[in-house]
Amino acid sequence: MTKNRIAIVTGVTRLKGIGKAICTELANQGNDVFFTYFRDYDRTMPWGVDDNEPNLIQEEIKTFGVECEKIELDLSKIESIEKIFNQVEKTLGNPSILVNNAAYSTHTDIDNLTSDELDKHYFVNQRGTILLSLEFIRRFKLEKFGRIINLTTGQSQGAMGKEIAYAVTKAAIESFTRMIQYEIGFKNITINTVNPGITDTGWMDKETYDKFIHMSPKGRYGEPQDAANLIAFLASEKADWISGQIIHSEGGFFR
Repeated sequence: MTKNRIAIVTGVTRLKGIGKAICTELANQGNDVFFTYFRDYDRTMPWGVDDNEPNLIQEEIKTFGVECEKIELDLSKIESIEKIFNQVEKTLGNPSILVNNAAYSTHTDIDNLTSDELDKHYFVNQRGTILLSLEFIRRFKLEKFGRIINLTTGQSQGAMGKEIAYAVTKAAIESFTRMIQYEIGFKNITINTVNPGITDTGWMDKETYDKFIHMSPKGRYGEPQDAANLIAFLASEKADWISGQIIHSEGGFFR
């Protein structure tokens, strides 16, 4: 079995995504990486995905001299939770880091939000994140080091237009993070949540780019590496005294 720490990162399908940047930064710090991906979701989005992108991501991670395994599955399916951990333990060993990066998001407002669409957001953003975290905690076998890092959005900083389902399902993760820290501290597991702010992962058209850029004092949007740098720090030994925090990494964006 590997002697490196093992990190699970969910939602790593695209080369331009935050998930990929997280994986490569964790690998750069000497962690073995197991990531999940789901191309069917990205195929329905405006940005799309090439079928080979997960393979290219895996190859890049391995250039850091670490092990990397992956699995394609739908996190809205309850059976995916155990499947991930069983596969990680089979191929790499016992994980010490979990990054809940996967998300489901479509434009939803008062006029078009349906029960079915709300469920799709809930199953991935809320239920999936919480159950993955609980499974990680229950299976945790290491005595001195455990990290859970969730990703959220800026809904607690201000309103998000046409993002009702996404915002409300992500908001629950902030509450979960604050509450669960008291239950897992004795296991030496920390849990934190990161809001990476508006991040340029290839989803913005020119109209969207121009609409919000004036809000940035640095004159740019966040890049995937910005989020990855913070998450890798929270996953390191140097962040042992940080838990139950919601960290807004937005480059000074004002609303």
